[in-house]
Amino acid sequence: MLTLVTGSRGRVGSALVSLLHRDGHAVRAASRTPGDLALPAGVPSVACDLGDPGTFAAALEGVDSVFLYAEPSHVTEFLTAATTAGVTHIALLSSSSVLDPDAGSNPIAASHHAVEQALTASPLTTTLLRPGAFAGNAYQWSESFRSGRPVDLPYPQSGTSPIDEADIAEAALAVLTDTRLQGSAYHLTGPESLTAAEQVGLLAAASGSPATFRAVSRGAWKDAVSPFVPEAIAEGLLDYWAATDGTLAEVTGETEKLTGRPARTFAAWAAGHADAFRA
Repeated sequence: MLTLVTGSRGRVGSALVSLLHRDGHAVRAASRTPGDLALPAGVPSVACDLGDPGTFAAALEGVDSVFLYAEPSHVTEFLTAATTAGVTHIALLSSSSVLDPDAGSNPIAASHHAVEQALTASPLTTTLLRPGAFAGNAYQWSESFRSGRPVDLPYPQSGTSPIDEADIAEAALAVLTDTRLQGSAYHLTGPESLTAAEQVGLLAAASGSPATFRAVSRGAWKDAVSPFVPEAIAEGLLDYWAATDGTLAEVTGETEKLTGRPARTFAAWAAGHADAFRA
């Protein structure tokens, strides 16, 4: 059984490639720029740009299963090419945002929702991995930590249950290698609900930094991130944080169900990545 891992430069995809190879499974790493990949010895790479259907056929040749990122622009062509190549199972890295009532129009959920719809309408066995907030989202605060500035938070008490990307990769490994787990949807979370302010505090403790946070207005935060966050995405994030302000985030047991052990804590993630937050 050969698995194609799309997005192999990403934190989840690269970890999944290593896990599959470690456990003796045949894996092919795919990326728009495969020459830039740092892969375990013996793992082949291939060019696969989910925005370019011309790369699909060669990438999928001989493939049985696919770990797919949620890029909707040419998903129909990808599924056609996958079916032609004989692929039988696709595990999608989706998002828990698709569980919101407005998923089809929500700028954060829309791409994941569109790909989910296409997959579930196809004849292929589909497994949907729906993680919530990634622990790695905290990297957005690293510059503030390193420069000694407070972290700007528009909704300091917004609650999430951040999940370590390593847990997502292990969950993907499970569904790609155990047919009993395939064909279902899994809402993946970390083991606890934390506010944004609490996450800043855990990062400060792990890095030995005196960093604090500063509550800012929606407008001020949006202006600050405008050079690198599209306005629609920024508004979607602000609306999400507003909706979860002062509430506990849902914590599921789905991560443990797939990996066979408790989900990693955000405190453990902070300790393992503390260097990124030190001045």
